[in-house]
Amino acid sequence: MILIDGKATAATIKAEIAAQVDSIVSAGGRRPHLAAILVGHDGGSETYVAGKVKACGECGFQSTLIRFEDDVTEEALLSKVRELNDDPTVDGFIVQLPLPRHINEQRVIETIDYRKDVDGFHPINVGRMAIGLPCFISATPKGILELLRRYHVETSGKKCVILGRSNIVRKPMAQLMMQKQYGDATVTVCHSRSQNLKEECRQADILIAAIGQPGFVTADMVKPGSAVVDVGTTRVPDATRKSGFRLSGDVRFDEVSPLCSYITPVPGGVGPMTICMLMQNTLLAAQRTVYTGE
Repeated sequence: MILIDGKATAATIKAEIAAQVDSIVSAGGRRPHLAAILVGHDGGSETYVAGKVKACGECGFQSTLIRFEDDVTEEALLSKVRELNDDPTVDGFIVQLPLPRHINEQRVIETIDYRKDVDGFHPINVGRMAIGLPCFISATPKGILELLRRYHVETSGKKCVILGRSNIVRKPMAQLMMQKQYGDATVTVCHSRSQNLKEECRQADILIAAIGQPGFVTADMVKPGSAVVDVGTTRVPDATRKSGFRLSGDVRFDEVSPLCSYITPVPGGVGPMTICMLMQNTLLAAQRTVYTGE
């Protein structure tokens, strides 16, 4: 069994990005600039945004954090989004999700200029991704593809089963895994209403678990010799930890890992790659290599 180390891989990629930024600056160019909008004080969102700001420093980017209280009006938030759209010094920006209930998340996402949408959530980016055109690919699916590539996990012609059907991870992952230039795999998407779920999973050469249920994938669901990618990051209570919780994946690692050829841990697997791919998208936005001539 080979452990797919997302933390080490992300560190390598960030060093590669930093080297490219040094070359840009040495040639008289401007440092890539990523902005982030954070609404409220949700603990998870605070942690994620802090990680993104730290990664910007490691990559040599300029970063800007814009904060609003959770009672900000939707129009005030949209006004800031439009301001960042028009700011030529900002290459890409994100609005950290989730947002307070009184704000329409989809409206906010659709207001972002798709050429600065480094999260890859705008319908234009999602649509272009679905038909294989250049675009910003959402960070988690992109990070999974990069891990599979760097660990030389064969995907072409293989059977890939994806657990879950969310818009942010599962649906784009399925699209990418079936496309010839990315996964070139035969893809099955399973979810809570799927019949014969264990049988479907046992057929997978590559099993991607993104269902959001801690320990959902057990040994009897895994084909011996398969590659297992665990996207789950659920906080579960743990009195032995100073924080009072620990992160749990969707896969029961201890019982599944002996069966696998490759497996990602939680934490330290897919998670670090998500932020890393956001940095890669920001570099592409600064280089204007995705949407050229626009």
